[in-house]
Amino acid sequence: MPSLPLRLSLLLALGLAGCDEAPRFTQPEPGEARSGGDTTVFKTDRNAFSMPSANLSPTQRLDFSVGNSFFRSPWVIAPSTTTARDGLGPLFNTNACQNCHIRDGRGHPPAPDAKNAVSMLVRLSIPNEPTYAKLIEQTGIVPEPVYGGQLQDMAVPGVAPEGKVRVDYEAVPVRFKDGTEVQLRKPLLQITQLGYGPMHPDTRFSARIAPPMIGLGLLEAIPEEAILANAAANKNDAGINGRPNRVWDDAQQKTVLGRFGWKAGQPNLNQQNVHAFSGDMGLTTSLRPFDDCTPAQTDCLAAPNGNGPDGEPEVSNNILRLVEFYTRNLAVPARRDVDSPQVLAGKNLFYQAGCVSCHTPKFTTSANAAEPELANQVIYPYSDLLLHNMGPGLADNRTEFAASGSDWRTPPLWGIGLTQTVSGHTQFLHDGRARNLLEAVLWHGGEAEPAKQQVLQFNAEQRAALLAFLNSL
Repeated sequence: MPSLPLRLSLLLALGLAGCDEAPRFTQPEPGEARSGGDTTVFKTDRNAFSMPSANLSPTQRLDFSVGNSFFRSPWVIAPSTTTARDGLGPLFNTNACQNCHIRDGRGHPPAPDAKNAVSMLVRLSIPNEPTYAKLIEQTGIVPEPVYGGQLQDMAVPGVAPEGKVRVDYEAVPVRFKDGTEVQLRKPLLQITQLGYGPMHPDTRFSARIAPPMIGLGLLEAIPEEAILANAAANKNDAGINGRPNRVWDDAQQKTVLGRFGWKAGQPNLNQQNVHAFSGDMGLTTSLRPFDDCTPAQTDCLAAPNGNGPDGEPEVSNNILRLVEFYTRNLAVPARRDVDSPQVLAGKNLFYQAGCVSCHTPKFTTSANAAEPELANQVIYPYSDLLLHNMGPGLADNRTEFAASGSDWRTPPLWGIGLTQTVSGHTQFLHDGRARNLLEAVLWHGGEAEPAKQQVLQFNAEQRAALLAFLNSL
């Protein structure tokens, strides 16, 4: 028998849900605890995001482990006797994927005393111009002329880092209907110690923390038509206008649907990995066989690389294949407490506030997924993978392909309740400004403004129920 407060919370949630067309949940839906379908793992400790899909074979688990070793281990400066892992830089943000995606989880902004902004990077660009139409079609942006599309705050000896990144904050108060006040923090990005002179006067900056790695293969396996169907359905949903990003596929040399990244700027996992190897670690691949140096960075261009004697890239196609397999098969943990009265009450409130207009609960993956184990899975990512205008408060004012300066892809919510356990913090949103899930909700604006206003009407009990639901995901 639940406690009286929980019963009241449930009744309140059901009463509110009855005011509109939101469904009422009095018990869990069949299968919803298994967020990743048959791939789901039942793990809740600090390694909960680092497990292979539950349905992989022993042979596949071996490939997963080898891919993990290249994801986890540091790369070194060339030339080196460690030829399989040399070629780091000349400019870079980190020397291992795992340094940003800590235990395959979420990154964070730099602490005040941090030497480097590891696990948060800063994208750069200048305003679009018609003369750059071809460049914009293929890269989504016009890079800053001297510093390129991403600020790298580390470099090999003999090459100057591009600059240093730190973040200050100013308080933004928000008040609930019951008088409870929350102090949000608005980030103030500081770029100092520029290594190559001043930047373009109209440079746009976008600070972005590393997102969690779980369930990426399942997101890749969602049929395109299912994503586009939600975009079409949004047209009839007052105030909600989810749109797909259309991005360049380097391998196919054409524009396709974007799925990955904070603005859905990457079409598939392999390309996302390739661009991370390039921009974050300065490593060449067959898709990007060049270092991330601009023409003005002569020391960077002249630095030794780790390419093979016949021009083989620093990251071989075989390593790239294994890392892709690893990133494709990091499993989603099962939900906890799905039958708790408080969690069910919070789920009703989540629906009643309209959060599901963007955080689409459920999809079925394609029959022809990249791996048979990822095919025909009923999954619960709580994302539509579409772009939504989130208002001026969250805007970075930086376009990326079809995404505007106030557009963001709906981030999946699965696993979000394990963030503290896995990553050791609860800093959310693209730049980590939110210190907990309630703050993350209160930053919602634009298309999500009505949902936020609903949440601001919630009393303490209802807020606790909503957070209990989110933490069950």
